[in-house]
Amino acid sequence: MNLIHRLLAPRHDAHAHCDLFCGVYDPAQAKIEAMSCLKAAQKYQDSDDAVFRDRCIMIKEERAELVKHHLSVLWTDFFKPHHLEQFPNLHDVFWSAIKAAGDAKKSMDPAVSQEMIELIDQISGMFWQTEESKATGVYPPA
Repeated sequence: MNLIHRLLAPRHDAHAHCDLFCGVYDPAQAKIEAMSCLKAAQKYQDSDDAVFRDRCIMIKEERAELVKHHLSVLWTDFFKPHHLEQFPNLHDVFWSAIKAAGDAKKSMDPAVSQEMIELIDQISGMFWQTEESKATGVYPPA
């Protein structure tokens, strides 16, 4: 058995922030999911079909969870300590945005999703001001 383990053991160690170091980051991923939350909440408010409203809730909750994921990856993998010098409120804005995603997950009020979008827009503004965004971002502002 020892021979099999040696034969199958990796020959090189690789270290990366994810399973495949792609180097692609963009707050647009979070914004798209946040816009889905907003639209689902609006459609929920405009409908009296119970089945449709249940689907709105389910989809909005999934999308809000994705917002939390995309923001967490951006916060922990893209932004580095030197960005805190450039943006002293970086951690507060991310914390607020992730909390807002949790609030949007629990609420069908479109205003709650809109607040989340506004916080993501603040993060996007910081992201695109960094030098690193030029090499890793996908959808720069027009």
